[in-house]
Amino acid sequence: MGFRKKNKSPPVLSHEFVIQNHADMVSCVAMVILLGLMFEVTAKYAIMFITVQYNVTYTEYRSEPINFYDYGPKDLATIFFYVLVAIILHALIQEYILDKINRRLHLSKTKHSKFNESGQLAAFYLFSFIWGTSILTAEEFASNPTLLWEGYPHLRMFFQVKFFYICQIAYWLHALPELYFQKVRKEDIPRQLNYICLNVFHIAGAYILNLHRLGLTLLVPHCLVELLFHASRLFYFSDENKQKGFTLWALLFVMARLLTLTLSVLTFGFGLARSENQGFSFSEGNFNVLTIRIGCLAAICLTQAWMMWKFINFQLKKWREHSQNQASKKKITSPKSRPSKKESNRGNSVNGVVKLEERTSPRARKAKAS
Repeated sequence: MGFRKKNKSPPVLSHEFVIQNHADMVSCVAMVILLGLMFEVTAKYAIMFITVQYNVTYTEYRSEPINFYDYGPKDLATIFFYVLVAIILHALIQEYILDKINRRLHLSKTKHSKFNESGQLAAFYLFSFIWGTSILTAEEFASNPTLLWEGYPHLRMFFQVKFFYICQIAYWLHALPELYFQKVRKEDIPRQLNYICLNVFHIAGAYILNLHRLGLTLLVPHCLVELLFHASRLFYFSDENKQKGFTLWALLFVMARLLTLTLSVLTFGFGLARSENQGFSFSEGNFNVLTIRIGCLAAICLTQAWMMWKFINFQLKKWREHSQNQASKKKITSPKSRPSKKESNRGNSVNGVVKLEERTSPRARKAKAS
């Protein structure tokens, strides 16, 4: 990892050098941006990377001003900076937590990579679930689903909501270079690319189309389900007998898919379809037209169907493995059909004396044979 000291350093700017020291390099870039705050000439550019942009303050009819935020092109600079932060945090978690646990467990290469993947995602989903839940409890639309579509377009966001989306997009974008930094196996890259692209597509889509209320409401249960899955997988790698978490995950997974489909159909099929403010205006942030509604609903439904398909295949695989293990255990515990030599000898002897056929002596049998 980036922060670990190596006895033998590879050639400078080689692949191994970049992989081993990528966190240090990224830290230097982040420090350069932070140092830009110290100088008046560069401060206005550095702030664009570090702080959330497009602040709008409302003071009418209120004693205290309220700050809201829009989105715009400058958000790309903010996302870039927090991609760097995510890479640094990834390296810290890997080196100071996951690598130490891996040394104790002595896992195989396949389990080692899966353990690292689940460890990183479990930490991310735990943080996202706690943060998202705190935002939902503070917002009114958590208890009133009609606010998911009433008053659309929802142009204004609170600081926590916008920063939450910035961090979500930054995390999933940072996962792309991590495929190279973590030396992910070629056979695992397509699966992880699909996972990353789907997350970026849906989160960025909700952010750009001013559907951040619906997106946040759907993200929180999704984070809970994924957190439970990766935590269960971590416990499974530490002890293969600990599989009860997968049962709870399977139940919550199906419930989360049903909740996602229900809220999506209500929002796009009924709420926005009956809204008075329909039309397409990029300047006003209004995307409430039939084509976009159908496209969004189709994208969500197809994603949920794909996730259910993967879920069913996963459960069938687990069921086959369980049935094979049970069959192998029965073969081991079942008595042998053929008796052993000792048992056959014991069967032909009484009190240690061998029984002769037809009570004849060896000489008599030899005479008969002749």
